[in-house]
Amino acid sequence: MDSPADSPMDRTASNRPVDARDRDDEGRARNARPRDGLGRPLPYGADGVPRQPEGVVRAPDETVAEAQRLLEEGKPFHAHEVFEDAWKSGPAQERELWRGMAQLAVGLTHAARGNVTGGARLLRRGAGAVTDWAASGAGRGRPYGMDLGGVAGWARALADEVEGGASVDAGARAPRLRG
Repeated sequence: MDSPADSPMDRTASNRPVDARDRDDEGRARNARPRDGLGRPLPYGADGVPRQPEGVVRAPDETVAEAQRLLEEGKPFHAHEVFEDAWKSGPAQERELWRGMAQLAVGLTHAARGNVTGGARLLRRGAGAVTDWAASGAGRGRPYGMDLGGVAGWARALADEVEGGASVDAGARAPRLRG
């Protein structure tokens, strides 16, 4: 006879489903816990913000527009996922650009969460990556209308402010990608 704990509807004290393996069709671990706008996990059963779908292939202009929208909404974690999709699906010569943009968004995420060291480090790393990519001749001066110099300057200035003790509201401090 089955015990009550064998029912897939049973939940742990944290409201997590008992024996629920959060895996995709290929067996890779996923985390279906609800998240807040900065990507922090919330308790199971809590209302979170909708997750950004992974693996979406967008045109570069769509990537920039979607990421800008999410940044302005105070969701840099979600913007990072959009940039990560471009990094993984885009042409090889643009991977460092998109990786750097993802690092900038993650840096803003960490800064807004209060992680001074991680936020500042990722903001500077992303600024360096997009600056290096632009200087390498791999792209145009303003790829897809983005002001890489302005974005890198924003990131370095924000890193300095974060290290100086400033608190960060992600939506209020979102960069203007297209200047």
